[in-house]
Amino acid sequence: MSKSNFLHAKITGIAAVVPENVINIDDEIEFYKNDEKLLQRNKKILGLGKRHIVPDGVTNADLCEAAANRLINELCIDKNEIDALIVVSSSHDYIYPASACILQDRLGLSEDCACYDMSGLACSAYVYGLWNAHSLIQSGAAKKCLLLVGDTVSRHSDKRNRNSNMLFGDAGVATLIEYTEHSIPSYFILGTRGSGWNKIVAPAGGSKLPIRKDIVDIEITDNRDNVWHLWDEIMKGMDIFKFTMEVAPKGIDDILKFSGKNKEEIDFFAFHQANKQIVDNIAKYVRLPKDQYSAETFTKYANCAAASIATNICDQLCGKNPENVLLSSFGVGLSWGFALLNMKDTKNLGIGIYKTPDKLLTREELVENWISYFKGEIDEL
Repeated sequence: MSKSNFLHAKITGIAAVVPENVINIDDEIEFYKNDEKLLQRNKKILGLGKRHIVPDGVTNADLCEAAANRLINELCIDKNEIDALIVVSSSHDYIYPASACILQDRLGLSEDCACYDMSGLACSAYVYGLWNAHSLIQSGAAKKCLLLVGDTVSRHSDKRNRNSNMLFGDAGVATLIEYTEHSIPSYFILGTRGSGWNKIVAPAGGSKLPIRKDIVDIEITDNRDNVWHLWDEIMKGMDIFKFTMEVAPKGIDDILKFSGKNKEEIDFFAFHQANKQIVDNIAKYVRLPKDQYSAETFTKYANCAAASIATNICDQLCGKNPENVLLSSFGVGLSWGFALLNMKDTKNLGIGIYKTPDKLLTREELVENWISYFKGEIDEL
């Protein structure tokens, strides 16, 4: 178990955006055999509601850029003072370069800014990103760190897949962490159970199984008529549920003991919004009153993967001034991350809407541009 505490790093502000395109689960009754009772049962148990989905041509970098600009403009941040940029996602635009390098240019940050990506953790990634940023600040390696976290996880499965597709929405979040001379304690506990790596996995698309012609046309239909491709995310639901119930209550207890706090001193428990059933079960195990946590963000925005906890904070704490906020995350890896943060006076801009640009390159146009670039017919994209 990795335990860390920091004294001189402060979260100054946080802002989120979601795409303007909304899907309401009530409009997808055909995926529930046109059975209204079955649909309502899923809504009641899982908390299914709405989800915001990116259109073709919009990426995680676009959402994170919009969230970052909201934060920079509202807080009147001097871009030249941002000396570290971390982009956390499982939906990076390219294998390389890092999304952080692209966004350094698009955001107009200094060339002296250290930029890098983190990937492959999805639902626990925000806590890992915060831990990384706090480490940089505490060590003196950076004074102001811009952490961008998001996923276009709606693209990680086929819409005909009712095992997972209806659970996920897209979001991008920007968080500014900076040095403070005041003593503001923060606490982190991280862990990994790599033996369960294949419980949440996208098999194809990396170096192990690159996407080639031999798998492009393969469609797998399971015994519940869910449609899969080898590059889709597959999740073993019951295994993940058991894992979550094992690590989440213990992790919450451990971070409370590590920080010397008790449950009554926590203003809000920000749970990864996996689904209502999971959030409510964790809260039940920990014996939390309903005013200390919420699964409402899942119903409004679905599971936003890497951005899930951050959207929960933006959604539920905007307009409030909490002091002690406990973050509880668990997911891909299998990994988990828990944090207890002082967010008093943090500027929370809530969740804004990302407006789709009037002109987006089609997939065909994008392919043609890259062909021309490879041929040396154009120098810019």
